[in-house]
Amino acid sequence: MIIDVYSDIICPWCFIGKRRLEKAIAMLGAGDVAVRWHPFQLNPDMPREGVERRAYRIKKFGSWENSQAKDAQVAQAGRGEGLTFDYEKQTRTPNTLDGHRIIWLAGERGVQGAVVEAMFKAYFTDGRDLSDRATLVAVAVAVEGGLDAGEVADLLAGDAGLAEVREQEQMGRHLGVTGVPFVVINDSVAASGAQSPEMFLKAFEQAGEEVATGDACEVDPATGKRGC
Repeated sequence: MIIDVYSDIICPWCFIGKRRLEKAIAMLGAGDVAVRWHPFQLNPDMPREGVERRAYRIKKFGSWENSQAKDAQVAQAGRGEGLTFDYEKQTRTPNTLDGHRIIWLAGERGVQGAVVEAMFKAYFTDGRDLSDRATLVAVAVAVEGGLDAGEVADLLAGDAGLAEVREQEQMGRHLGVTGVPFVVINDSVAASGAQSPEMFLKAFEQAGEEVATGDACEVDPATGKRGC
């Protein structure tokens, strides 16, 4: 089973959805499952250095009180999944393009899942600034079997991975992704949002039935469009 996940590393529900998806995979008990992470920038026009978080959130939600209420809801949902969201530590809302480039590289090196987890934890639990390139390098190399620091620094200093990230984002938009997390199972069944493990299990079952009956739709890798 191949699971494609479109997400952004500053999306709290993507972190929660990741944990719920992992629970569903464990409940499934299947050994042959591959999870691939794809980019979807929630703020594609964000300055490369990011912005001050409080001002950004006030502009987005109308007041700091509304922002804090949203944060509290997310933190409560996160605790239910064993996750810590420490918004007091966050001072900046980052541009995530460089982070997605590193996640692409991690996919090429076979450590994508660990790097995605590290990115989420660095931002939501540790409050680290993921617009800062030195921070990104440190996060990417700290995980077990992580990336080479020199390779990550070279990537960030140039344009490596940029075209691939743009292509994957465009493919997601062709698939109809307008928000994240967005999960596609075996190129046939889509699940939007941080679904419960039980809902993911139902999606797995549906995808398996469609493959078995020949009713699955394949995605054209050139256009991202689905054809049946």
